[in-house]
Amino acid sequence: MTSYNLFLANEAYNWENATPVGCGKIGAMLFGGVKKEIIQFNEEKIWSGGPSEICSDGFYEKFQEVRNLLRTEGVADDLAQETLYPYFGRLKSYETAGSLIIAMLYDNDDPTVDYRRDLDLINGVASVTYKKGNVNYERTLFASYPAQMIAMQLSSDVPHSISFTATYTRSGPDEDANFAVVNGDINVSSHDNFIKFNGETRSGGHTFNGLLRFDVCGGSIKSNQDGSISVLNADRVCIYMTIKTEGEAHLPDISSFDRLMSEHTEDFSSLMTRADISYEYDKSKDEIPVNKRLAAVKAGGSDIGLVNLCFQFGRYLLISSSRGDSLPANLQGVWSNFMRAPWNCDYHTNINLQMNYWHAETANLSECAVPLFNYINNYLLEGGERAARDFYHCRGAVLHHISDIYGFAGPADGLWGLWPMGGAWLCYSLWEHYLFDPNPDYLRETAYPYIEACTKFFLDYMFEDDNGYLGTGPSTSPENRFMLERNGVKGPVFLCLSPTMDIQIVRGLFEMYIKTEEVLNINPEQKQEVEVAYSKLPPMKIGARGQLQEWAEDYEEEQPGHRHISHSFALYPGWEINRNTPDLMDAIDTTLKLRLASGGGHTGWSCAWLMNLYARLGQGDNAGDMITKLFTNSMLDNLFDRHPPFQIDGNFGAAAAFAEMLIQSHTDVIELLPALPSDQAYANGSFEGLRARGGITVSAEWSEGKIVLCSLLSNRDQTVKLLINGKIIEENLEAGTVKDILF
Repeated sequence: MTSYNLFLANEAYNWENATPVGCGKIGAMLFGGVKKEIIQFNEEKIWSGGPSEICSDGFYEKFQEVRNLLRTEGVADDLAQETLYPYFGRLKSYETAGSLIIAMLYDNDDPTVDYRRDLDLINGVASVTYKKGNVNYERTLFASYPAQMIAMQLSSDVPHSISFTATYTRSGPDEDANFAVVNGDINVSSHDNFIKFNGETRSGGHTFNGLLRFDVCGGSIKSNQDGSISVLNADRVCIYMTIKTEGEAHLPDISSFDRLMSEHTEDFSSLMTRADISYEYDKSKDEIPVNKRLAAVKAGGSDIGLVNLCFQFGRYLLISSSRGDSLPANLQGVWSNFMRAPWNCDYHTNINLQMNYWHAETANLSECAVPLFNYINNYLLEGGERAARDFYHCRGAVLHHISDIYGFAGPADGLWGLWPMGGAWLCYSLWEHYLFDPNPDYLRETAYPYIEACTKFFLDYMFEDDNGYLGTGPSTSPENRFMLERNGVKGPVFLCLSPTMDIQIVRGLFEMYIKTEEVLNINPEQKQEVEVAYSKLPPMKIGARGQLQEWAEDYEEEQPGHRHISHSFALYPGWEINRNTPDLMDAIDTTLKLRLASGGGHTGWSCAWLMNLYARLGQGDNAGDMITKLFTNSMLDNLFDRHPPFQIDGNFGAAAAFAEMLIQSHTDVIELLPALPSDQAYANGSFEGLRARGGITVSAEWSEGKIVLCSLLSNRDQTVKLLINGKIIEENLEAGTVKDILF
């Protein structure tokens, strides 16, 4: 496998240019400053507020009034705003854990030369190297999942040349209002070679504590009254850090930094080396800083090597922010420098949380999705059942467009928060995990409870309309509005009945529930009830412009270039629109053209979604154009995706798209190179270890756009169909045996 290195030749000029490391629960950002190093920390549960106490008394009756007005008059925003607004919840924010500031002391003022800041993606190790005078300095940073800690080493090639003062602060590096903290919310002390800190969140009274240990080789170390640590004339310094929100922070016994790092790299690389995408490119570009490579693309150049790098960066970020018993990756993974973050750095469930895991299965990181499943069953299920009962008088579970670490599931923020489809959408992640590894035990124990709960909710929630179809609402088409004339004035409207995305999501939910029952046979009577409901769902409609309608009526969009393309759900990440529905494929193609003609895809995650949609349409050139657009408009210098500000779903969605352009398995055929751009830059390459539904691992090589070698490894005996180089072939696979096919 290629050695993937994210190389920058500058100190981080702000937080969004720093280098991320993480081990699931804990994350850190390395700034790489020569005179002042900053390591900013996060821990996944340092979150303001607490479980939301929202009164639902009277909501159901008012909700029914809004639904009835929509059924009779077609518009009900004013009534909903007047009567339902008091019920909309508000979430508190994820918070920074603070920063370690290392003020370096040098014995000369020589200029800094040969500066590098690197992130070794395969091994999960960040480093900074530079030279001052005759001394070569190096810093190494990683976040160990086996040890659940962050470790850093400062070293040089000249004895006694490392001196600094280290201070922990909650105020952070950007000294602005977002870092302002109330006096007394943090206590810092130092003794011997330790710094301890105890903090409290902005609201809710939640506490956390951290511990930093400084092991010094050579020189001296002193703890200071202000809680800082001073190191003088050391040969080498190792710093170990951990944070706890539940219980007291402690550091395990550490035999040596090298041993700890070896255990970490063995663990991290075991995941990273499973899969790879490798387009042929000029390897000399690896020695050009990534920000300059991006600048060259913005200036009209080509750099296909960035696709390889960004695919692995997307995998790196998921491994670093979603492991084991951690919480799932939030809007910024596990990294945030804010006390009050944009969108609270929460779990947005009208695409963002789901997009975080689009690449988990195909990119061979299946176990990194387990934190999402645990969150669904341990947090969202109970909260969703309470919301379904209290707000809607329904069985089962519901989730709207946002949630937090307390399992919030009710409507929130405003009228757009009445959208009740978040939980049903999350069921797709549960179901896809089963499709990629058909394990009945997982289906029964992990996927079924939430899929059934969401299904029960919609059986109760949906109503029969005047045409005999089952409908939803009041709901929205996230997060767009349509134009409607009211009292002689045309204006934007949020609320409607049965927007296209609602019906698409419910149809897929009912389908996966029926198929789940076919495997498990838990509740045959309920299966029959769902089959009847499935048959009464309304069909998708094609509008006057040849586009797939976003709403049940052919309304004019308020924002025809809106970042959300909600009604394209059934193409991707759903599967209802595919090559077997050519009319709908044409309609969604027209939809995307209209969106882009009006400026769509202007945020990173939206551009990533378009890449996946064009991959499913088999339009490689358009997918390639979206890659260029992503690199040009939505990629920060450290490869973080920008909304703006940084939002991690674009990184994850792009990684999914890079794989989706090369392998698809959402129909009954595994297709290779379904959306390879015709640009010569994409003509030659290979991929290794990508996953297909059915429990199949696939590797392939291609030359001049044609597959020359394909390798298949199945976890069970089966016969599969493949579409390769325009021809369908069938292959019999034996469990655990690699099958190579030459072309």
